[in-house]
Amino acid sequence: MDRTDIRLPVAEVALPPLCSLVRRDTVRLIPSGRLKPAVLAPLAATERALDDLAELEGATNGRIQACETGLADLDPRELVFGRPNDSFVNAAFTHVRPGGNRFNDTGRGAWYCGWDAATSLGEVAYHLTRELDAIDRYDTHVDYAELVADFIGPFHDLREAAAATTGYADVLTEEVGPAYAQGQALARRLRTAGSNGLVYPSVRWAGGVCLVAFRPSLVQNLRQGGLWRLTWAGNRTPGIASLA
Repeated sequence: MDRTDIRLPVAEVALPPLCSLVRRDTVRLIPSGRLKPAVLAPLAATERALDDLAELEGATNGRIQACETGLADLDPRELVFGRPNDSFVNAAFTHVRPGGNRFNDTGRGAWYCGWDAATSLGEVAYHLTRELDAIDRYDTHVDYAELVADFIGPFHDLREAAAATTGYADVLTEEVGPAYAQGQALARRLRTAGSNGLVYPSVRWAGGVCLVAFRPSLVQNLRQGGLWRLTWAGNRTPGIASLA
């Protein structure tokens, strides 16, 4: 049998190889509205009143609660505080979408980013287009801001073509359900082994490279980058323009 036909469960194959990573200026995209002043600010006459309102909101804010109590697989002591933009780092690990993502389940989040803006824009455009597919209407625009970060250290690496013969090809497909189940199983196994995270080929942007970091402290030198607008004008392919 050709080895490329072999598909062992993720739990039974060798761990991906390690690479010694020094990568600066990776890009994570977030809706630009998250960078605006607190939505409670117009309701408060003074800074003290704003603090009181924020405390009241925090009583029902899932992300803030997770920062204090953690999640099923996230100890709040892992979160970072006292750093520039630390709230964005913590949000990535405490605000988890239903069902999780490719390399995290609902027990904890992870930091996903692209090697560059083009990769991240391709990833975001794919997912937003899928949402528009559900209503069959492509007439909108959204603005996204770059969060730029650096990463240094050993990361497991899925970029090699040999990954297709070791069982890991199944985590890099567009089939969200099966691929996410395999990817989440791999992530749990890697975290148990003390892994920092994974470098992997982008599934949504040909030739792109993505990184997922498993721990908040790995996100270094976080700062805001450029602004982008994605515009759908009647078809599935958005126009992309820099707002910088």
